[in-house]
Amino acid sequence: MARSWGELLGEPDAVPAREEESEGRFFSRLRDSLSKSRRALTGELVAAASFDPGNDADWERLEEALIAGDVGVRATAELVRRLEARGELADLNTALAEEVTGLFGEPPVLDVAHEPAVILVVGVNGTGKTTTIGKLAARLAEHGRSIVVAAADTYRAAAEEQLEIWAQRAGADFVGSERGADPAAVAYDALEAAVARGRDVVVVDTAGRLHTQTNLMEELAKVRRVIGGRLDGAPHETLLVVDATTGQNGVQQARLFGDAVGVTGVVLTKLDGSAKGGVAIPIAYELGLPVKLVGVGEALEDLQPFDPHDYARALVAG
Repeated sequence: MARSWGELLGEPDAVPAREEESEGRFFSRLRDSLSKSRRALTGELVAAASFDPGNDADWERLEEALIAGDVGVRATAELVRRLEARGELADLNTALAEEVTGLFGEPPVLDVAHEPAVILVVGVNGTGKTTTIGKLAARLAEHGRSIVVAAADTYRAAAEEQLEIWAQRAGADFVGSERGADPAAVAYDALEAAVARGRDVVVVDTAGRLHTQTNLMEELAKVRRVIGGRLDGAPHETLLVVDATTGQNGVQQARLFGDAVGVTGVVLTKLDGSAKGGVAIPIAYELGLPVKLVGVGEALEDLQPFDPHDYARALVAG
């Protein structure tokens, strides 16, 4: 059974009826979305029955298939090591799915247990960051949280307009600014509003102009400092939105943002258009960043808690 939003939020018993009904549909979407990646991973083998653990060429083909699926060199080596340690492999796909699941460790929790909890959302432009924030706000509202959404990407008017529409849909308060305003000031104002109004969660959008990489990281670091200066321990979550279609570039982005702004979790988007869905594995295994959410489409229900078991089944076994 897929992870529920209640489990992600540390409330395993709080599962709205609509959420229960959507879980099976989401796995079907996830399986379809990862079909290209699944073919990249298993196409070299033709069929699991053709894999011979005693044949070095079969192991080489498996390694090539994993790397072609953007699983990464280190994670590929670890998966092969674990599979070799099993000895007999009656069903390669099942064994591989089990080992992929094992690389992720325990399913993570989204830390929203503070008053207010502050979630800083970062990522390069075009990853689906603004849409992800809107969907996240709506989901949090479904679980009884009152939300303030802050448009701290003050350089793109379209981003603010889109975010305000999402905030309205979610019943969330919205804090924006004039174009070109100080992003840290917007984040501070949003936190002030949340404290004054007794809101539960503040979700902060940020800029993602990668072509000004150094300035961007300095700006994000300033936003973090200002938030932390206003509320001890904040931000409680720093979520990086990664576009799955970028493959190893996504891993590099995760490394870059992780080093600069202390990422606590990853949201993997656009799996529905990617042949590189294996990118979740090196992000989690090589960088130690938990994948907390996954998106497979534009609808609200297409953003879901990341379930390592379901992901591995959809990626490998179908």
